Amino acid sequence: MKKPIRIRILDHEYLLRSDEDEERVREIAEFINVKLGEIRNSGAHLSEGKAAILAAFYVASDYFQALRERDELAKYVEARIRSLNEQIDALSQ
Repeated sequence: MKKPIRIRILDHEYLLRSDEDEERVREIAEFINVKLGEIRNSGAHLSEGKAAILAAFYVASDYFQALRERDELAKYVEARIRSLNEQIDALSQ
């Protein structure tokens, strides 16, 4: 683990140790702050804990959507490669 990195989430400071570089940790903290800010600004009067759980849910939802999109892209690329290989094979016969 690298040196501790001080970040701020909402109104709280945290000291994290991470294998990520400091810039990446700060980028992640900012992303979390944006998600929590969106929830706070939505007009819902939630406790900090409930807002954090909702933000975690949204982040997980985004993550799973990205995984689905990655899998769809991988299937498309594999099909396209297969098609191109078939075309190349047909030309070389």
